[in-house]
Amino acid sequence: MNKLIGLGCMGMSGMYGPSDRAESIATVHAALAAGITLLDTGDFYGMGHNELLIRDALVGRARDAVQISVKFGALRGPDGAWLGYDSRPAAIRNFLSYSLQRLGTDYIDIYRPARLDPAVPIEDTVGAIADLIKAGYVRQVGLSEVGAATLRRAAAVHPISDLQIEYSLISRGIEAQILPTCRKLGIDITAYGVLSRGLISGHWNGSSAQAKDFRAFSPRFQGENLKTNLALVERLRSIAESIGASVAQVAIAWVAAQGTDIIPLVGSRTRKQLTEALGALSLQLTAEQLEALSLAIPHDAAAGGRYPAAALEHLDSEK
Repeated sequence: MNKLIGLGCMGMSGMYGPSDRAESIATVHAALAAGITLLDTGDFYGMGHNELLIRDALVGRARDAVQISVKFGALRGPDGAWLGYDSRPAAIRNFLSYSLQRLGTDYIDIYRPARLDPAVPIEDTVGAIADLIKAGYVRQVGLSEVGAATLRRAAAVHPISDLQIEYSLISRGIEAQILPTCRKLGIDITAYGVLSRGLISGHWNGSSAQAKDFRAFSPRFQGENLKTNLALVERLRSIAESIGASVAQVAIAWVAAQGTDIIPLVGSRTRKQLTEALGALSLQLTAEQLEALSLAIPHDAAAGGRYPAAALEHLDSEK
């Protein structure tokens, strides 16, 4: 996997409010031009919209010049409601066939269940993806938001390329058990939420998110929680200014500094955001700067859970 950063494309399909199609495609093009090869999507992002967007952005480009990571299994209704998860082998083959069609490709580089399906043993899910690898439709097995025990069970069936999981200065739960387990098993981390959905980007002004924006329901963006978390951002801003970088750049660089096996996934929706994120690649945080960041934003300093309570119930990584 490319050790630069990856581009998370979810926000280009309405998860954080309206987005501009032309700007989204231009941002993908700018990312590729900058050397980013990993594009992350989900078949349920905009109910297929995101995969179609990526297909259009990649027209005329060599397929082997990019890695496409796809999450599957989340069920949604015609009104956009979330209906649970399905990781049965038959369902996986069905999901994959639609993703290949929407993406306009013969194979997917990394295929992963979006969440652990409690009704299906992880061995069955991984085994089904392994069969798709043998058939040439998938290159690697990935996982998302699963805990250490599940990782061990999955890796016993087939090698796991990476675990996609939230990791940032204010979301450090993986450090206790999940990250050590990944390292023992040789599984990379694809870290999403490195800016905590814009909360620690340095640009969030505390205004209310739009109704269809995930942040309208996120505990960390509500009431007193938001005030507490924005105060943490100001501590981060002070350190960033002393370094001569933006808040977002320091936050991304902190994640990258945690190990060469950790790939930050940035959710830039515009070329301006992407340019700022790319600036993090030139930052080499010193031991003193890393210590200052740890002191300014201690482990578990954030107020509020990283997902609403109902969504946390689906996170094997939180159990």
